[in-house]
Amino acid sequence: MTKLLIIGAGKSTSALVRYLDVNAQENNLQILIADKDMQAAKKSAAYPSTKAIELDIFNTEERQKQIKAADMVVSMLPARFHIEVAKDCVNFGKNMATASYVSDEMAALDKEVKAKGLTFMNEIGVDPGVDHMSAMKVIDEIRENGGKLILFESFTGGLVAPESDDNLWNYKFTWNPRNVVVAGQGGPAKFIQEGKYKYIPYQRLFRRTEFLEVPGYGRFEGLANRNSLAYREVYGIEDIPTLYRGTLRRVGFSKAWNVFVQLGVTDDTYTLEDSEPMTYREFFNTFLPYSPTDSVELKLRHSLKIDQDDLLWEKLLDLDIFNNKKTIGIKNATPAQALQSILEEKWMLKPDDKDMIVMYHKFGYELDGQKKQIDSTMVSIGEDQTFTAMSRTVGLPLGIAIIKMIKKEVTRPGVLRPIYPEIYKPILKELEEHGIEFTETQTEYLGYNPNNLK
Repeated sequence: MTKLLIIGAGKSTSALVRYLDVNAQENNLQILIADKDMQAAKKSAAYPSTKAIELDIFNTEERQKQIKAADMVVSMLPARFHIEVAKDCVNFGKNMATASYVSDEMAALDKEVKAKGLTFMNEIGVDPGVDHMSAMKVIDEIRENGGKLILFESFTGGLVAPESDDNLWNYKFTWNPRNVVVAGQGGPAKFIQEGKYKYIPYQRLFRRTEFLEVPGYGRFEGLANRNSLAYREVYGIEDIPTLYRGTLRRVGFSKAWNVFVQLGVTDDTYTLEDSEPMTYREFFNTFLPYSPTDSVELKLRHSLKIDQDDLLWEKLLDLDIFNNKKTIGIKNATPAQALQSILEEKWMLKPDDKDMIVMYHKFGYELDGQKKQIDSTMVSIGEDQTFTAMSRTVGLPLGIAIIKMIKKEVTRPGVLRPIYPEIYKPILKELEEHGIEFTETQTEYLGYNPNNLK
């Protein structure tokens, strides 16, 4: 019997464990779900092949005991905690899988992992993960047909499904709210267009968007991720003239969010005095000029030049940010934490709401002297609040990879991403059976340079 240890019982484990349980009997699989929160572990371990245990990963002795007893380890912990699990897996000779980005510390283990003939599969969720696999499929096909890639754009959005879209922002939190509030901070967005490096500082990020049309789902806007340039090496496209990765939102979201950026209420670098009893109205007034006569509403509109009949203003009112009774309720809150508290009241998914993952790739290439373009789109709608689109698009590719590693169908050693044909082809094929599939369309190459401007 193969003993699989899953450390962490967060939201994305639901679809992962369901998939593994379906495949458990055929693969003689016993699944141990470990979490510091025993109730969370028990909730995930509601299947015949699963068992829940309590585990504090900071208890080194207990952590190493469980890893040593397992045949394979899956870390569903926050990304910063993977490394201690990974080091134990190296020491005890265990294969490992995570859905998170390869950190510098994880990458540094590559030589040791290869020396022991182990496979550490990383970035096998949705973004990163499904984006890698679906992109590499088309990139490799273009190369195999003799084409040269000249443009690659990739966008992913975790959004609310159309049937649950009932607010003026066309948005709700479908994953970690904190990541939404502080998105884009920590350095400029970096990418390359038509051979020219481009940079967008944080204060301009939400006013530099690109519009995209997804058949059947309407119009979206894409805003740049922090560092697109890292993907040149990952995808083997070092000489590509245009490379841009971004996040999807519904049109109009970024312009409205920019109000918060310009006010400074997304800042997470300092704390507010006496924040716990502070009302929503007092919080926003904190960032506005003093006036003995003007209201908070008037000061905000004047400061940011927002007309009273602008839909943007209606979006702000929709969040009830000028309420003088509701309080932040957090001691020593940063502005970002206070804003998150306010938004969570309005943007949390209701019990019957569904989420949606949207992915959009653009591939521009030259073939036989002609420029061509392929657009590739994928939309996944969640089932419910347990088996969300996010949990399915993270858990299913991870689960498929785990089974293939157990069956020795994936044996490439090292600290890996799913960018190799022997890995991504069978996983993408199986994902299609679960309704996660891409629609590819040949279209006219548009590029960025109609007037030879750079």
